[in-house]
Amino acid sequence: MATPPVLSRRAFVVAAGLTALAGCSGRTSAGDPNTLRILVNKHPLTKPMSTMEWPKQLEKIAGVKIQWQEISADWDQKKSTMLAAGDVPDLIIGTNAITNADLGTYRTLFENLADDLDALPNVKALFAAKPQLKSMATLTTGEVYAVPGYKRFWPTTVTHQYINKQWLDRLGLKVPTTWDELYTVLVAFKEEDANGNGDKNDEIPMDWSPVGTDGFGYFQPSVLLGSLGLPIAGGGGQGYFLEDGKVGNFLVDERYKRVIEFLHRCYAAGLISKNVMTQDYSAYQAVGRGSGKVAKVGFSWGWTASDRFGAELADQYVAMAPLLAEAGQTTPVTWTYDSNGENFPSNQILVSARSSNKQAALKIVNALYDKEMSLQVLWGDLGRYVKKISDKEYEVLPPADPKVDPSTWKWTVTIADAGPVWIRDDIEVKLPADLDEAVEQTEPLKKALANMDVDKDVYPFQFIQMKPDDTNQLGLNNTTMLNTAMTKFAEWITKGGVEDQWGQYVQQVQNAGLQQNIDIYQRYYDEYAKTR
Repeated sequence: MATPPVLSRRAFVVAAGLTALAGCSGRTSAGDPNTLRILVNKHPLTKPMSTMEWPKQLEKIAGVKIQWQEISADWDQKKSTMLAAGDVPDLIIGTNAITNADLGTYRTLFENLADDLDALPNVKALFAAKPQLKSMATLTTGEVYAVPGYKRFWPTTVTHQYINKQWLDRLGLKVPTTWDELYTVLVAFKEEDANGNGDKNDEIPMDWSPVGTDGFGYFQPSVLLGSLGLPIAGGGGQGYFLEDGKVGNFLVDERYKRVIEFLHRCYAAGLISKNVMTQDYSAYQAVGRGSGKVAKVGFSWGWTASDRFGAELADQYVAMAPLLAEAGQTTPVTWTYDSNGENFPSNQILVSARSSNKQAALKIVNALYDKEMSLQVLWGDLGRYVKKISDKEYEVLPPADPKVDPSTWKWTVTIADAGPVWIRDDIEVKLPADLDEAVEQTEPLKKALANMDVDKDVYPFQFIQMKPDDTNQLGLNNTTMLNTAMTKFAEWITKGGVEDQWGQYVQQVQNAGLQQNIDIYQRYYDEYAKTR
């Protein structure tokens, strides 16, 4: 499951982006009605849209030619340039490519689809089948600017925890169950020739996916908060969590401080990759896949073992249960609950308010939520990557290249999770091996996930629409807050100092408007809880 963080965290020259976007999109009101311009926020692995069959089907359905604008890096910078210029293409595709915060400021650039639902029978049916999706899409003022999706099959959590069992066996060690035991194991990984290739210096005991300036996500050490019983969702995001119905933010929570202290202890001992703060997602994935049959990483987090470590090395690793912060603790452990975000992806497609051919644009939106089109968007072209057995039965075919894991393969042949989809509940789908693998590797985490009350310990971010003023205030405060918090995260792990600086840091974050944000989130949660 090559994940979204890679899409937005590389440098970009704004001037060049402005030229590219203006040249490619133009003001759509002056465009050619026989050509629709569609921007798609793709994964870097995804091949050109021209090599896929299902986009050609869209052209036939809409009766227009599609000019694809394919973005695979630096989307946040390019987006800000585009929105500030007030100049968007006919459609924008990409899960949460345009966020609710963006809509709080730039909603007039987009078509209010609430008035167009009769021209969108698939979307209308989706909202009827999944009322929570209608709630997700509908602003407090009644408008619908972005259509969400439904993926159905994803497990409760995306992040799984792995350790190299072959290394443990070679060194006569057991799978650790506490932070201290993990530390001891990581020291052995560093000091001994754990991978058995004769080089004691090429092992990386611990590694995690890139942490950006906008908060935490999948495959990151934020899951260690669960060792202390703090429940998070979506990998942690901007730090907000729900615990027994009360909103908090772990960036100023003492339990977060303890996680930072443990991670610095590991980093200072040389147990964490030296590149952990600077590598991009591709580098993180590449080092995890080692060299041939020689693994390089001992302990890490990922979607599946085969996705994280590659098909050749996956068998060396075992999925682990959450670690206890200390032996004998009575506090129940938790994990990251991700089902809402994965099975109900937000803001997957939007239409420009100035589309050169609104009716054709609506036909494309509707077609993307067709049963078979959704299967193709998520897993690849019908007949080539997805086999139709009957009108109710489909099979996702294994990769044509046996050296490529199914997760990577999916992102290569289609836009996958980035695309608008509705996977119906009334069809049978033989799933790809990576989803089966993910479900299986969730088993060690199930007890921790069961310790979380979904209604009281998982904030329903996806299902709550906020008023524009509140969205804007949250965004303003979060920007200031995260400028401090994410800088300190990197500094404290690599250089230390959290113990001495914690009090002053907490005051800085609180001065950035944290309590105001917590109060906003609490108010909306309380209103939402009354409807449950």
